[in-house]
Amino acid sequence: MHETLIIAAQHLAESRAARMLAADAATTGLGMVLQAIAPGAATLRLTITGAMLNGHGTCHGGFIFALADSAFAFACNSHGDDAVAAHCAITYLAPARIGDVLEARATELERFGRNGIYDVVVTAETPGGRRTIAQFRGHSRVIDAAQAEI
Repeated sequence: MHETLIIAAQHLAESRAARMLAADAATTGLGMVLQAIAPGAATLRLTITGAMLNGHGTCHGGFIFALADSAFAFACNSHGDDAVAAHCAITYLAPARIGDVLEARATELERFGRNGIYDVVVTAETPGGRRTIAQFRGHSRVIDAAQAEI
């Protein structure tokens, strides 16, 4: 019985992610790719292009935030409820550069009532190995689906 519940939860996460991705012009328009989805977790990738560079020649932090926020969104909606961000914070630890492939892994820390807390680690693969680019924490709130259209 326990295995059946796990399979059902995974199926729900996958179907929810497919519906969200089909309607998410921001995520797809920026070139983000959903790599993995599971109940309370998601992994997205983004390749940094020249159009994403700031005046210092490194990736603008807004694109890194957008990647982390999208991973957070897929993770907090993976249970089937309509959830939105109530609060998000990011700490940038290292620059990302043109051609870097960033990976954002969102993990659910807590889910209680209509609230959830998720951590997202953004990393980049480099010749010297994987390095952490940013740490993001998102607080979610489940909403009534009708509120999402306001």
